[in-house]
Amino acid sequence: MPRPTIDAARFWSTIEASARIGEGRDGGLARLALGEADRDARDLFASLAREAGLALTIDRMGSMFARREGARPDLAPVLIGSHLDTQANGGRFDGVVGVMGGIEVARALDDAGVVTTRPIEIVNWTNEEGARFSPPMVASGVFAGAYALDWALARVGDDGPTLGEALDAIGYAGTAPVGGRPIDAYLELHIEQGPILDAEGTRVGVVTHGYASHGFLVEFTGETAHTGPWPMERRRNALVAGARLLVAADDIGWEHAATGGKGTAARLVAWPNKPGILSDWAQVVCDVRHDDPAVAEVMAEKLRRAIRVAAARAGCEARVLDTWSWGGRIFDEGLVGAVRAAAAARGHSHRDIASQAGHDAYFMARVCPTAMIFTPCQGGITHNNRELCTIEDLAPGLEVLLDVALARAGEGP
Repeated sequence: MPRPTIDAARFWSTIEASARIGEGRDGGLARLALGEADRDARDLFASLAREAGLALTIDRMGSMFARREGARPDLAPVLIGSHLDTQANGGRFDGVVGVMGGIEVARALDDAGVVTTRPIEIVNWTNEEGARFSPPMVASGVFAGAYALDWALARVGDDGPTLGEALDAIGYAGTAPVGGRPIDAYLELHIEQGPILDAEGTRVGVVTHGYASHGFLVEFTGETAHTGPWPMERRRNALVAGARLLVAADDIGWEHAATGGKGTAARLVAWPNKPGILSDWAQVVCDVRHDDPAVAEVMAEKLRRAIRVAAARAGCEARVLDTWSWGGRIFDEGLVGAVRAAAAARGHSHRDIASQAGHDAYFMARVCPTAMIFTPCQGGITHNNRELCTIEDLAPGLEVLLDVALARAGEGP
């Protein structure tokens, strides 16, 4: 029986088909979760899955699972996946490579006539980006038991509807339970979203762990007043409180930048946010992260203190609406070793690397052995319409994904 191999041109055609859905700025995508463009991307995934003979199931969070049956359907499946939603100024490869890579794995196994022992499933997770509904990675979080289903479905999008309502609107409110079933392993192929692999000319990143990250959703409340006559000492400007917190997050990042730390001022919304009036409400999203979990916790404590200081200086009240933490040494050493061995066996240059961004793999690591494979992206530019990869960038990582998935699923009855 021939060794399974990817069809690079066929895989690239699925990337190009996805890139025609939800076009944003020149060359990029604006495919926010559960909008019309996301629906169309989901339709494409469903069509590709059916063409490949895969059985499609949709869970109550709208995550899509395309199953290639194994000789032993009773065994827990090997899960491969990522996401199809993008940021407002997103690229064509972030997330998409992992989903379409899973489809190509199934096709390659079919081409070689391989029957795996375990089933293999390809998943498209709902709302990984969190660009419309906060927090990010919410569907995989529910799957892993980190969030309650009803809480997740009640998340309110920037444009009004809840996540559950948006699922209904695009016809992707599934009926399958979310999680609660055994998974043998989870594999996620992803562009690096950083410059290291591209700068070195390294073909495959073996992801050993994730940066420890702590995120905060904070609400400030104050009082509206006229911007002209109202005395400074009586002002309770929630917009100023939010701005102070975001500056503090950035400052904390710079304090730890020499050792790779990052502090991110991600989002500020306020009301009324108009000239001539002070805002009585503001909401902020910010985070800190570091490769060393102990340092990341120190940074997080500085940010917690900054919340109180920002509120006090602006004469406002602060309420932490949500927090999230992920990262650390969460990936399975045996599975990571399998990725490393597969890259070596293929003759691809490779290196151990940390993931600095959040991924669905972080939550899946709570419920099953998990590993990630990174591919180079040119200049490390991502969450940007200039995000760029070639098939030469992607093919080595895809080959490693195929080999590890097959080894994990087993061959034969």
